[in-house]
Amino acid sequence: EGVITKFDIPFYVIIMAALAISLGTFFGGWRIVKTMAVRITQLKPYQGFAAETGGATILAVLAHAGIPASTTHAISGAIMGAGAVRRVSAVRWGIGKRIVWAWIITIPASAAVSYLAMLLIKLFV
Repeated sequence: EGVITKFDIPFYVIIMAALAISLGTFFGGWRIVKTMAVRITQLKPYQGFAAETGGATILAVLAHAGIPASTTHAISGAIMGAGAVRRVSAVRWGIGKRIVWAWIITIPASAAVSYLAMLLIKLFV
């Protein structure tokens, strides 16, 4: 009951989402990327382009495969990769480690909070 057995995302929706992300980056998201780039490593514009291309490519492949992925996670990894090409020591791996721990903690912590919220909701519904 209420279970979706098949879920297809129309290609135009994927394209629209990609365009929205691109426009967001163009009009203001670059500030976030700049902040991340400064905290993780210092990137030159061409390295930022490589990081954005890497992150976008991975997101497109995963979207095509039907695998949900975080834009923030993809670009964080891409920034680390682009920075490491220059010099592995140029990347602040301590920041990277904190980001990875956040990734690891986010899913089970969110699941636990949602579980508790649903238990409370079931008491009243």
